[in-house]
Amino acid sequence: MSEFSYTPYLHLPPLAGLASFEEAAKPGLGVDESVDRIKRYHFALKRLMQILQARLTAEPIYELKMAFSLHSHYCAEHCTAMRERVAEMRTPPLGLEKIPDSHLDLFFKEIQNAPTTAQLLIGLYDYAFPALLRGLRRHVAETNPLSDHPSLRICRFAALEIAEVVEYGTQAVKCVVSEKQRGESASWVLLLQSLLDAAGDLDGALEKKALTQPLQFSQQPRAYEKLPQRDERFPDPYNMGVHAEEFLYDPRFQSRDKTLMMYYKRLREIDVPEMMATILTETEAKPWGYYKDMTRQLWDEARHAMMGEVGFVKLGIDWPQHVMVNFTWSLGLNSQLLPWERHAVLYFIEQGLMTKTGKRFEWEVGAESGDPLSKLFQDYDWADEVLHARIGRDWYVSAFGDQKEAIDFGSACWSKVLSNWSAWKEEGKTDHRNWWPGLYQNFCERQGLQPDPQALAFATTYEATRADLEKLAASA
Repeated sequence: MSEFSYTPYLHLPPLAGLASFEEAAKPGLGVDESVDRIKRYHFALKRLMQILQARLTAEPIYELKMAFSLHSHYCAEHCTAMRERVAEMRTPPLGLEKIPDSHLDLFFKEIQNAPTTAQLLIGLYDYAFPALLRGLRRHVAETNPLSDHPSLRICRFAALEIAEVVEYGTQAVKCVVSEKQRGESASWVLLLQSLLDAAGDLDGALEKKALTQPLQFSQQPRAYEKLPQRDERFPDPYNMGVHAEEFLYDPRFQSRDKTLMMYYKRLREIDVPEMMATILTETEAKPWGYYKDMTRQLWDEARHAMMGEVGFVKLGIDWPQHVMVNFTWSLGLNSQLLPWERHAVLYFIEQGLMTKTGKRFEWEVGAESGDPLSKLFQDYDWADEVLHARIGRDWYVSAFGDQKEAIDFGSACWSKVLSNWSAWKEEGKTDHRNWWPGLYQNFCERQGLQPDPQALAFATTYEATRADLEKLAASA
């Protein structure tokens, strides 16, 4: 018997434009099979988020720190969508923490414990993210476009950004991984592929095969490294020779010059993802919303650092040559405080940015400077900090009786962090060189500006102005 032929009224596109009748009439994935696959995407996205964050702080290459920040944010956002979809499909969300396949678990453990940056990139961007993208696209192709449209929609959205990740990763692997390193990893990549084959691919849609390769890095757990590392473009990471805040709030200096210092302040925010990644990695058993929101904030802080980078590039300034971007803040917090105490300091400092001399002031400086990019960046930086204050209230202040108690605890934790300003100098780690005059002179020459003699002479360091350093000196 022939199928019923039907033409929509006025020849309008059928089924709200989702599909033809022929496409919508084809059998697709049932609820159980759709849920099983979505649980695998959820597992993969969560594990990828955790791996990226666990490796961020100790990864020396600045560009990879930034990419890990963005890609972990993508993973957290799409993981949230997968969680919500599973809960809609007659399936309580309680089973989401179960490992869907033991071979898939080993696959991610192999990548998590990869001993080198080169192998980590190969695992993430040659195997894990491409396998996730295959699964998402297969789901879109195989599920019924009408009955399972909510799943199709979140898979399609996720595939857009995961494809972006894969494209970035392909280029990153080409830039970072040498032929020698790839050759040394030959047996390991065979293992990764064999683990995916044994799992029926990441989505479990293919026939499962026997594991043919011996396990390697999953049998040798990697010790977590929470001390920040920087590449060779950061030759003086202990340098605290330029007190940016003292310059910024000094009424003697012009807004055009303060903008240059604000670009430095933004770039210096590299250390916030370095610190926040350790909070996320070392904090267990929180509700999922905590990890999602904190990962969003981590990405925002990475964006702020790149805003500073863009500001310098736009001005034609070779920032690695002229700016000493230190890691002393993340180093101090990561080495001297517990994760909850680090979160306390983060919130305490953010509250200070909500005052008249905080983010609004920086935006006003940008607006007065004549540099429209500075105004734009500070506008969004300010908006982000308002969001971060809300995240702090939701996940930090809520654990205290009131905001004052939460802020007082953060202040107390911050006062515990000691910076070894003199010791670093005595040990030859830095001479706390005042790099500001060289940067400022270069800026003025490139812009055709007359240097302000007072700005050029600025030489205030952090030695005598940080309360924690005064405390250190008093105890010596």
